[in-house]
Amino acid sequence: MEVIANKRVEQGTGASRRLRRAGKVPGIIYGAGQEPVAVVLDHNNLYHAMQQETFHASILSLNVDGKTESVLLRDAQYHPWKQIVMHVDFQRVDPNAKLHTKVPFHFINADVAPGVKLGGGIVSHVMNDADVSCLPGQLPEFIEVDLKDLQAGHSIHLSDLTLPAGVEFVALKHGDNATVATILSVRGAATEESAAA
Repeated sequence: MEVIANKRVEQGTGASRRLRRAGKVPGIIYGAGQEPVAVVLDHNNLYHAMQQETFHASILSLNVDGKTESVLLRDAQYHPWKQIVMHVDFQRVDPNAKLHTKVPFHFINADVAPGVKLGGGIVSHVMNDADVSCLPGQLPEFIEVDLKDLQAGHSIHLSDLTLPAGVEFVALKHGDNATVATILSVRGAATEESAAA
């Protein structure tokens, strides 16, 4: 995904306010052992791009005055009540250095899981994303969580998920096999079953 930006000359609170009034968003690019660069982006283009999940979990191609850099969106500040992006931080990506970033989960087959279909349970998404460590070229857009075999009262943990080659969960490296999803038994369903018996 390509993002267009320009170098920002004016800096400071007053300059940022003027940029926002003109429909622009101030930002910064840092990392990879290079000097930070202040940039400015078009608000509407950025806002619409940020509505897409891939914008937050993919390596972006940031074009600054015609020069392209590979970056990750690291932080975004929003207005407290208006739909306005106030500031964005991008981190440069070194293709040869491992990076840590959050990747979203995509849950599939919840409707055919035995705990839902037969047990009348409800799927609870305990986590919606997780920190991974990998080289930039190996970064997945999302991680699939297949619920097709999940029974009521059972859970799927990080160690149960299949990751692409070279990608690993940061939590697992630290011994934390966190729960990703579980199927909660619904009391009413259990009562109906015992009444039928």
